[in-house]
Amino acid sequence: MSVLAIESSCDESAVAIFDPDFGVRESLVHSQIDLHALYGGVVPDLASSEHLKKLPALIAKISKSEHFCSASEIAATNGPGLPNCLAIGVAAAAALALKLGLPLRGVNHLRGHAYSPFIPVHAADPQNFRANFAGLLPHLGLAVSGGNTILFEIGGDAQISTLAETEDDAAGEALDKGAKLLGMPYPGAPLLEELARSGKIDKSMFPYGQNRKIEDDPDFSFSGLKTSLRYRLEKMADGEIERAKPDICASYQFAVVEQLRRRAEWFAKRKAYKSVGVSGGVSNNASLVAAFERLARSRGARFLAADRQHRGDNAAMIAFAAWLAPSECDAPENFTLKVRPSLGLGGRAKI
Repeated sequence: MSVLAIESSCDESAVAIFDPDFGVRESLVHSQIDLHALYGGVVPDLASSEHLKKLPALIAKISKSEHFCSASEIAATNGPGLPNCLAIGVAAAAALALKLGLPLRGVNHLRGHAYSPFIPVHAADPQNFRANFAGLLPHLGLAVSGGNTILFEIGGDAQISTLAETEDDAAGEALDKGAKLLGMPYPGAPLLEELARSGKIDKSMFPYGQNRKIEDDPDFSFSGLKTSLRYRLEKMADGEIERAKPDICASYQFAVVEQLRRRAEWFAKRKAYKSVGVSGGVSNNASLVAAFERLARSRGARFLAADRQHRGDNAAMIAFAAWLAPSECDAPENFTLKVRPSLGLGGRAKI
């Protein structure tokens, strides 16, 4: 029996079907990146308008799949995210559940990201997944995107606890803003990464955050990094900036990744984690993945990463989370699922 899920928390409209016996059967995503790029970032009203246009077509398309009739429940992201965008996906899911006479579940978008590195584990051996999953706990994970940056733990009891989160900008947001200061179009993070490949890292260029005592303040902060870049650029001539741009990109990216890595390492040294994982759109960054691979290897833990198609916002991870942890989902009566725009990942762990 399968889970059909809908995701609409930000600027991707998505539907998917997950079958516990086989894995992800269908996954459809419509991205709005090109549309929002015209405005230099996500425009909430435009995003919700696009969901209204695209979600019905995606649902109609997936309803023609041979796997559609196997759905035994409907799931939808009900938080966190943009309120109007969430409401559209939740309304679509409720209507579908009512029409098909199936139960409706509300799924935490962040939990979808947290569990997404385990989708490949399931795909490798669906029948023994529960035992394999338990064998990878406790798990140290990083969910990192343009809107969220959270270091978390999935304990031996499978409960999720937040270890650290951003106090201001998300890591992806910091990369995009840094790229914008350097004259790159939105979304700039991939362009910054591309330029960084040919640059030389200067660890002293952006030392912000590297000297903070993690035991006193484990949370991330990236807003000062962007300010540091702006001040540096204001002191440079245009030609000088252009010549130094690869080195600036490499050093700026290093500062972002290093802050993530240092905090993860601090926690990893205090507990015997069996696996370390990364998820979210920024986990497409090769430097970040390499840093966390090295961390996992140094601690004797298995490294896990979401498949590339499940790193950005998608409905497959929502369907998977609904199946893996149904008790953590919202189960409304009368198909009335509440939208929770400020929903957090999990309770704060004691350090």
